[in-house]
Amino acid sequence: MSAAPRRASKRPATRKFANPLGDADHVDYKDVALLRRFISEKGKIRSRRVTRVTARQQRLIAAAVKNAREMALLPYPSTASSRNT
Repeated sequence: MSAAPRRASKRPATRKFANPLGDADHVDYKDVALLRRFISEKGKIRSRRVTRVTARQQRLIAAAVKNAREMALLPYPSTASSRNT
């Protein structure tokens, strides 16, 4: 057996982040304050990697955001170009 020292991992230690929804199994489309945490300034739905939610919760959020947009509670993503031409 070799007595070689252990090498340090090249990857930095990752921190555990709290899930913003906890164990929620329902996301209400009328809760605009909650849904605004999951959409960007442009109105796009943020990714799971950014929001730290589970796959199931991401699907619930996406459905709730789409319903809220239909009810005019949230804006649709802006498609206007930011260039001044």
